[in-house]
Parts: sequence; C-alpha cells; structure tokens
Amino acid sequence: MSVNLSKGQQISLSKSDGTALTSVRMGLGWQAAPRKGFLAKLTGTREIDLDASAVLFAAGQAADVVFFQHLVSDDGSVRHTGDNLTGGAGTGGDDEAVLVDLARVPAHIDQIVFTVNSFTGQTFAEVQNAFCRLVDETTGAELARYTLTGGGDHTAQIMAKVHRSGDGWQMKAIGAPATGRTFQDLLPAITPHL
Repeated sequence: MSVNLSKGQQISLSKSDGTALTSVRMGLGWQAAPRKGFLAKLTGTREIDLDASAVLFAAGQAADVVFFQHLVSDDGSVRHTGDNLTGGAGTGGDDEAVLVDLARVPAHIDQIVFTVNSFTGQTFAEVQNAFCRLVDETTGAELARYTLTGGGDHTAQIMAKVHRSGDGWQMKAIGAPATGRTFQDLLPAITPHL
C-alpha cells in the first residue's frame, strides 16, 4: 500500500514483514502545463525537459552523482534509466527513474539525495502533475508518492532523500524549491537537507 507523503515526512524502507528492501526505484513524472490564451491555440503544447539526478553523499560531502550524462554510479549501485526530454502524457507513469540497489551501496555512502531540475530553464509554473515515487523494484509495488506541488518561479526541486538509519534505510520527502539547470547548481541548496 502506497503512502502519500507530505513535505518532511519519513518512511522506513522495509517490507511489510520487517525485512529490509534490497532494490528501489525513484520515479519522476510530469507534464507541461497547458498554455492559456489565443496564442496557445496556435502554438500548441510545449515540451519541458526535467532531469532527475541522484547525488550520493558520504559524511556531508558529494561522493558521486547519477544523472543523464553519467547513468551509473562508479560502484554500480545506482543507475539512471535515461533522459526523457519532453515529459509524459499525464498517465502517472515514470518519465525518468533512478534505480538504487540498497544492498550494494557502499558503506561510506550515508545519503542519496534526489533532485529534479529544468535543463531548458522553464519554471515549475509551466509544469503540472509532477511527482516522485518510490517503488520496490523487486515486486513493482509503489511504496510512497510525493506530489511536487507549488508551481512557482523556481527551476528545480530537491525532491527526497534516502538515508541510512540503523541497519536499514529511510526515505524523507523534502520538496524544497531551488534554482538551477543542473545538479551542480543545486549543491548549495541540498546542503541544509543533509
């Protein structure tokens, strides 16, 4: 059963029987908001290129990153499924996804922060139906969903993070607006959430 997360809410990444999850997928989906006015009918729907990234942290320092130009972490535990340049049709499926093999994440990596940014510079006011969701990659069951709300003139969001907690992992919904076209631009905005 999926949990609809609110900003700041955390969930444990364990199965219903209490055992730890081994592999999860952080999916991102979105649509371009319809244009309004007379010119909208002439120009039609525009495309919006949002990019999902996963920044791996060790003791507060960025140690690796997975994004559309570096699809697999150096250790192979985190994989990006590829770049979607236009967004979806609003059907709720993932337009981009990052797969995390939690069992293979090196012991020194204590947090993985998921971000989304508009590479082409459109703001979130031009995006609708945006979400991130965490899926048990073994069973395909959706565990949690966070709606990226708020519109606004920001071009990025720090979506969520997974972090070590005792012997397992937890996910925290962050949903913090930021400005930047790439994950590098977002590093100063990520720091307060570590």
